[in-house]
Amino acid sequence: MTAPFDLVIRGGTVATASDVFAADVGVRDGRIVQIGEALGEGTETIDATGRFVLPGGIDSHVHLSQPSGEGITMADDFESGTRSALFGGNTTILPFCLQEKGQSIREALKRYHALAEGQCYTDHSFHMIVSDPTAAVLGQQLPALVADGYTSFKVFMTYEGLRLNDREILETMDVARRTGALVMVHCENEDAIRYLIGRHEAEGDVAPRAHATTRPVAVEREATHRALSLAEVVDVPVVIVHVSNGPAIEEIARARARGRKVIGETCPQYLMLTAEDLEGMDWEGAKFVCSPPPRDKASQDACWTGLESGTFDLFSSDHCPFRYDDPEGKLNPKGRTSFRHIPNGIPGVETRLPILFSEGVMKGRIDLPRFVALTSTNHAKVYGLELKGRIAVGMDADIAIWDPAARRTIRHADLHDGADYSPYEGVPIQGWPTDVILGGKVMIRDGALEGRKGDGRYRPRALPRL
Repeated sequence: MTAPFDLVIRGGTVATASDVFAADVGVRDGRIVQIGEALGEGTETIDATGRFVLPGGIDSHVHLSQPSGEGITMADDFESGTRSALFGGNTTILPFCLQEKGQSIREALKRYHALAEGQCYTDHSFHMIVSDPTAAVLGQQLPALVADGYTSFKVFMTYEGLRLNDREILETMDVARRTGALVMVHCENEDAIRYLIGRHEAEGDVAPRAHATTRPVAVEREATHRALSLAEVVDVPVVIVHVSNGPAIEEIARARARGRKVIGETCPQYLMLTAEDLEGMDWEGAKFVCSPPPRDKASQDACWTGLESGTFDLFSSDHCPFRYDDPEGKLNPKGRTSFRHIPNGIPGVETRLPILFSEGVMKGRIDLPRFVALTSTNHAKVYGLELKGRIAVGMDADIAIWDPAARRTIRHADLHDGADYSPYEGVPIQGWPTDVILGGKVMIRDGALEGRKGDGRYRPRALPRL
């Protein structure tokens, strides 16, 4: 007699974004088909007694295999990046597809799909980075791509070669208004940064710590206010990504008080690191160079308050990995001479969930439903992943089983990304995912990889549900 389920997860404590309850979970044909007590037999059974059964993590801010400038190579491709994500309890990631100057977005997506095809351990979808908003891109390419399920795009207010001016941002936001897509904004004032860089260079202050002092809070606060104002002019929702400090959070709160729809996101680096980490001896501060930079203890506290209060909707990694001791990474020949040439970004896709679980749930800052919302459910809603982010009948059986008693210390030697360090080396963690299921298939069992690259699939997305 055929078992009624392909997989039954028994005896665990299920958590959703609104509730926590004891139940078994039955899976058939890659979907959750029943939740209840004492379910029938499964072809396969996992005993989750004493553990939490959570939706697989969705990391909606990840950079993989992204062009990073001449002589610079990102540390993770789709194989290593999605494997690392999987071990961290994630079942879906949303990397960025970068349109380079003079390139059509269709060309960029074709390249990116080729890099990902057959290489992924998690499901994936792509945001588009708009760096060259020509009439063809705005009038034809973006609307057609939104109709094809690429329903979000990102614009930069910093980085020469990537940043758009205010008019270009307005025009890109107008495409979102007309199509129902969602715009994400990296908020830092490039002109102010370049002015401060000039001052630092004139004084010979070019060590990694200068990366933080050339990108102060005011630079992010002003750009956040401007991005929100531009979105108000066009009358569109907007995502403010990787928020690092209290004044920028206050800008989001003020915009919401005016009735604006604003999605706020923060990341582990703004909870765990400070600008002092960039002062490491012998250029080790380069390991912590990312933008916006880590701030201070008051900024950490403000970000925790944002997570606790609901100001932040999303908790993402902004995984942007470069090797440290590598001529194509942080210590490239120019990077050894000035902070200006140190690639921006740090690894973190595997440690995102354990850090928030340990520092947030286990220390009583947030409860388990809030953890689920911040790390999975809200990402699915915001970015149109309609069958993901929830443990409910009919949803994809993307599930992570967590042992809240597991104690580990973060060591890069135990991680699975392509970098050669972790910015969180030595951080003690309580709680870690032991089993990860993707579309009903057990990918990680008792901490060991069983799935294969290629098991993860590309997922087109619906329009956001805001």
